[in-house]
Amino acid sequence: MNERDSEAISAALEAGGLSATACENDADVLVFNTCSVRETAERKAVGKIGIMKKLKKDRPDLIIGVAGCMAQRMKDELFAKLPHIDFVAGTGQIHKIPEIINGIIGKREKIMNVGETSEDEKELLDGFGGHLYGDGKISALVSVMRGCNRFCSYCIVPYVRGTENSRPQEIVLREIRNLADQGIKEIILLGQNIAAYGLDNSMLGRKKSPFAELLGKIEDIDGILRVRFTSPHPAYFSDDLINAVVSLPKVCKNVHLPMQSGSDNILKKMNRPYTSAEYLAIVENLRKGAPEMTFSTDVIVGFPGETEEDFLQTRDLMNKVAFDNAFIFKYSPREGTKAANFADDVPKTAKEERNQILLKDLALRAEKHNKAMLGSLVEVLVEGPSKRNSEKWCGRTGTNKVVIFEPDGKISTGDILELKISRATSMSLYA
Repeated sequence: MNERDSEAISAALEAGGLSATACENDADVLVFNTCSVRETAERKAVGKIGIMKKLKKDRPDLIIGVAGCMAQRMKDELFAKLPHIDFVAGTGQIHKIPEIINGIIGKREKIMNVGETSEDEKELLDGFGGHLYGDGKISALVSVMRGCNRFCSYCIVPYVRGTENSRPQEIVLREIRNLADQGIKEIILLGQNIAAYGLDNSMLGRKKSPFAELLGKIEDIDGILRVRFTSPHPAYFSDDLINAVVSLPKVCKNVHLPMQSGSDNILKKMNRPYTSAEYLAIVENLRKGAPEMTFSTDVIVGFPGETEEDFLQTRDLMNKVAFDNAFIFKYSPREGTKAANFADDVPKTAKEERNQILLKDLALRAEKHNKAMLGSLVEVLVEGPSKRNSEKWCGRTGTNKVVIFEPDGKISTGDILELKISRATSMSLYA
């Protein structure tokens, strides 16, 4: 989501006459788009922006701004911490950044704008900013909704991103058609709680899914070859949505399904309205319809009150699902959330040990899954030269596996190739 916002900010500034530079020392305007999900992200952002103080001293006309979740959470506290910055723009005001910059140029006054988005501005914000093209770009991020209504006890997102606001279906489809006309082959749909697209907070469970309907409409857009999405809340993963994911050919057979814990006791404390059995049933139904389906997830270890038994239940569920990838975090209190009031009673040593156990399990599973693919034929969307070795090219399967191969001189980005897997590691496949 932050990556999409950053692209939109860049596109809007370029439309206003600015041009991007690869080096911050050459810039006239620096915009730091920030994240608040974890405290470490904020610390890194404050540290990086702090380093810019010397640059500002050498070049007083340099405009430095802070946008995004940290700006929304900390507000004018940022001016006290970082007196060399010129503006603070919250998550509901990023569409006003070009206007804010023009105001600073005219008056050379500090500006803070972290107010709520008005009703008549919501569509402007949600559809804010264009897309950047070039360099063989074949994938595009498309925001279909903002905010979250779930208020998980550990999560700051609803407080800095606001509650759910879905973009009208036809507006989303028009944006995707325009992207297809520009040569985009793959669409990645974004939303903090994307499975709740088009719903209000009362429509949990096995209701008809407007998001499934949207996926069906995207299926009919010529030029788009693949569709991915992130991140769906399990409580909104209805039978209707399951059927869409397994049956629509363009929808990739890989789902990022945040689990957080395999313990029903901890899930309840987290305010996650599903049980481990219900989570597993979603996975099994998806695999029943598409046996090749792969899964990734988010997991927190060491949440307040997590016992060894709770942790073992998490480990057991992860092994049952057999995730190919997982983002595994050691719990730390997040100021402003309900869980910050809980006793952080799991020792750091236990958190670290549990984290390492799950990471080792994950590495072993991933290597086993990848080696099982040796000799098989896979369909790959070509992404271009490998970042690690420009003589090799890379692509991605519909199950989100990275494949490295040698190009033959006739291949272009955006091509669909059938490749034979010849070597495998826990991270990559070679063909």
